[in-house]
Amino acid sequence: MIAKPDVKPARPWFSAGPTAKRPGYSLAGLPQDLLGRGIRAPEVVERFAHGLRLTRAVLEVPESHVLVYTPGSDTGAVEAALWGMLGARPVQVVAFENFGLTWLADVKDHLGLEPEALTAPWGELPDLSLADWSKDVVFPWNGTTSGVRVPDADWIADDREGLAICDATSAAFAMALPWDRLDVVTFSFQKALGGEAGIGVMALSPRAVARLDTYRPDRPIPKLLRLTDGKGFDRALGQGVAINTFSILTIEDWIDALEWAQGIGGLSELIRRTDANYAALAEWVARTDWIDFLPDRPEIRSTTSVCLKFTDPRIAALDAKAQKAFVVRFKALLEGEAAVFDMEPHRNAPPGLRLWCGCTVEVADVVAATPWLEWAFETAVGELS
Repeated sequence: MIAKPDVKPARPWFSAGPTAKRPGYSLAGLPQDLLGRGIRAPEVVERFAHGLRLTRAVLEVPESHVLVYTPGSDTGAVEAALWGMLGARPVQVVAFENFGLTWLADVKDHLGLEPEALTAPWGELPDLSLADWSKDVVFPWNGTTSGVRVPDADWIADDREGLAICDATSAAFAMALPWDRLDVVTFSFQKALGGEAGIGVMALSPRAVARLDTYRPDRPIPKLLRLTDGKGFDRALGQGVAINTFSILTIEDWIDALEWAQGIGGLSELIRRTDANYAALAEWVARTDWIDFLPDRPEIRSTTSVCLKFTDPRIAALDAKAQKAFVVRFKALLEGEAAVFDMEPHRNAPPGLRLWCGCTVEVADVVAATPWLEWAFETAVGELS
């Protein structure tokens, strides 16, 4: 059994959502003058619109795309796109992790469509050459629960007939997104910039807006997912008007994160920070004999939601229930020391570790966390006998 490390991460937050707040964050520092105001008050609408303008600037979204808020974080944003746009064409869903499988079930079981599914086991990516761009294609850019991302945009056709509907919630602000090849891009406040949960964002290309203007699904669309008015796409949503009552404090929190991102150098610096965190963790994985990346291929490994698998034969010999119990014990050991919080994988993912390495995490904290991971592993393994 190894001794407990002497140094703990200064900011031991490695959850994949909500993710760590930005360095130097203070709740007391958020503006409070609009709290208690009506959601339709001109000053409030303007503040929401300011948040959209900042989002566009930091994420480098082209002026051709419209940004809107949605209820329900990224889930609400994706489902607003599915409910409001699908059915005009055949549908293909690329599903290689939990949320891709969720969107597949939505399209098939709840919308009653007959999607073609491109699937792959955990840690792998489907054959993207099979993407059929005569169809609407729904896919995650980065699999938050599997640690797998698409390696590039080469597989997305420039001359596509269908829409490219991309769940980018754990890629936005951490990976370059090819806006000319994406028609719907969704993300939430709670992922890459550490915002509070509950609000999602959609970026809609002119082709996506045209779909909303011209297509009327024969299904009822709940108000919370409705992006249209009697004429087509509801243009007011692109001006900061909310579909329902959003938290003003959550918007102020989002603006704070965006201003921090802008102040440190914008998207290029956010990506650099993410890549540096990932590199620090990857260096540890390379020299540690009981852990490895869940995805075998380096080019498809996520740099944000980094998913790892146990390679030690003592863990492999355990049945599935015992392996999950091992992860629970691993987590309890770390959190009992306030050393590393929320390093467990998604409940539907294989047993292992998952550490968020996005831009609000510091390299020094990734480095400081790794001896604690070693201590927790050796302690938990020692308890097996």
